[in-house]
Amino acid sequence: MTYDFTPLFRSAIGFDRLARMAGNVANAQAIPSYPPYNIEKTGETNYVLTMALAGFRPEDVEVLQEENTLVVRGSVPENSRDRDWLHRGIATRAFERRFVLADHTEIDQADLVNGLLSIAVRQVVPEAARPRRIPVRTGSENIAPAETVQAA
Repeated sequence: MTYDFTPLFRSAIGFDRLARMAGNVANAQAIPSYPPYNIEKTGETNYVLTMALAGFRPEDVEVLQEENTLVVRGSVPENSRDRDWLHRGIATRAFERRFVLADHTEIDQADLVNGLLSIAVRQVVPEAARPRRIPVRTGSENIAPAETVQAA
């Protein structure tokens, strides 16, 4: 099944990346469910991604920011798997989870405490991307390059 996102972008300019991302999501295969995670908004531009990683140590986990993608990988050393299990309900298998980040997003820190990996994410809007006021002139004024005025 394919989706046509053309109507959504009739009045949008410069959202090519968003269109590609929407197309990729629509065409995505089954999304892995391991390990489970939460995404929490903790402020106007702050978020926390929390992943349940029972049995993982900090040295078993890798957190990378690659452009607009957050990659979290985990692997448990082989020596911890060589046990005679009677029941094994806690999964400690290798994983890789990818999260798409908005533009101008930074990873502040990552902490692994009591089996929960918490990753602090912050969106930083640069001065050039903030709203700015464009003065509206009358037709009687000389046509010259428009000046920009910062919004208060």
